[in-house]
Amino acid sequence: MLTDSHASTESWEYCLYIPNDLRAVTVSRRTLRLILTLHGLIRLVDVAELLAAELISNAVQHTKGPAALRVRWAAGKLRIGAWDADPAPPESPAPLEQVAEWEDGRGLALVEACADVWGWQPLSREGNRGKVVWCELAAA
Repeated sequence: MLTDSHASTESWEYCLYIPNDLRAVTVSRRTLRLILTLHGLIRLVDVAELLAAELISNAVQHTKGPAALRVRWAAGKLRIGAWDADPAPPESPAPLEQVAEWEDGRGLALVEACADVWGWQPLSREGNRGKVVWCELAAA
């Protein structure tokens, strides 16, 4: 197994297609943990799991179709994305201080607070529409 000091310098990418089912959040978290552990990025696991869970949870809760977890490592940055079939942009996050006590609706506020950068982009390929909401974590 690789350790953090021996993390892969090569680029890689994974995509996990998931059904519109809240149980997919747990599957996505566990899959991401395994991917990062195998690539020697253990120090990113906890924050990355939180971010992936929030992104996938939003994709599953706010859309009707399938979703996908996309994970990419390149140039010392981890990009986590959630694809869904709805092309509508995500709602802007409320300030974290405002949503701290909320039961729901904290997802993108947590992503904004914990990630180095986040964003979204509409997609249209081969007749499929949708969007990817993504965030990045630097290795350092």
